[in-house]
Amino acid sequence: MAIVDVVKYNGNPGLLAWKFPGEELCTWTQLIVNESQEAFLFRDGRALDMFTAGRYTLETHNIPLLNKVINLPFGGKSPFAAEVWYVNKLSTLDVKWGTPSPIQMQDSRYGIFVPVRANGMFGIRVEDASKFLVKLVGTMPAFDRNMLTNYFRGLCVTKVKDVLSSYLLKRQISVMEINAYIDELSGYMKEKIEPDMAEYGIRLIHFYVNEISVPEEDPSVKKLKEALAKKAEMEIIGFDYRQERSFNALEGAASNPGSAGALFMGAGIGTGMGLGLGGAMGAAFGEISGEIKTQEPGERMRQEQQTLCPGCGGRIPARGRFCPECGMSLAKKCPKCDAVMDGDPRFCPECGEKLK
Repeated sequence: MAIVDVVKYNGNPGLLAWKFPGEELCTWTQLIVNESQEAFLFRDGRALDMFTAGRYTLETHNIPLLNKVINLPFGGKSPFAAEVWYVNKLSTLDVKWGTPSPIQMQDSRYGIFVPVRANGMFGIRVEDASKFLVKLVGTMPAFDRNMLTNYFRGLCVTKVKDVLSSYLLKRQISVMEINAYIDELSGYMKEKIEPDMAEYGIRLIHFYVNEISVPEEDPSVKKLKEALAKKAEMEIIGFDYRQERSFNALEGAASNPGSAGALFMGAGIGTGMGLGLGGAMGAAFGEISGEIKTQEPGERMRQEQQTLCPGCGGRIPARGRFCPECGMSLAKKCPKCDAVMDGDPRFCPECGEKLK
């Protein structure tokens, strides 16, 4: 095979890594490297040197490692076999990513498992060309942008589930509210994904989350949205879930004519009990009894021990003998001897008259 006099890049513009087809070089071969490129000289799978933009003659004093490997005579012109790789370091800024199928995630606030879809865009650039060639390109004759973006798109989608879950758990954010945190989430994901790309010599320039959505037709999503709508409705009306359940229970009881709930509802106190408000229930009872007054247990006991005056209807203490309102005497007298008696005896203690 003829010795190559000039080595230059002849690959397609979309290639990120390209191997020069000839390997028969010599110490007078000219190596041309364009701007935004780096060239690497390999021998037996080992990188001997790296060249940035410019024109080089592959002489022994330019490549000291080459001289040690193949023992070229210093200052002489000798052929040698080596591989030349070109790496384009242009940025690729429009790599789109998205989850091919919904990710089942547990809502950190409500505990319901919800299917989540996400998509966005990121930009990458070859930062460490040597690491990129050794760890990613390997023995392939060429490596284009599609291969790079497909590989790292898959990596991003794999990482999105763990990163998204940890973010929602850390911030205690519901999946239904996540779109309000898109910018912050984009920065968080970039921070978490960067180390994985750096392992292959790739720099993550930017990472954007465009949208996070949930399938509207999913049963768990419908259930969660209905619950949130009900919660908002109760907050607007001004009562909580327990009070609403009480109201529903009594309303159901009122629909059964034979139930006690129907009697309460008919008396006008069902609504007060449904709302769970003691004041409203007391007011309902007050409308029936004529008293809108809350009494202490001791007061109720004292009222139970009182009697009513047969003359004016006023309240008289249990041991009282005269009405404090009208002065009427309540003492029991014997109809025969007019003796005053305590309690409710069957015979007069003075004359023995049998009493009714």
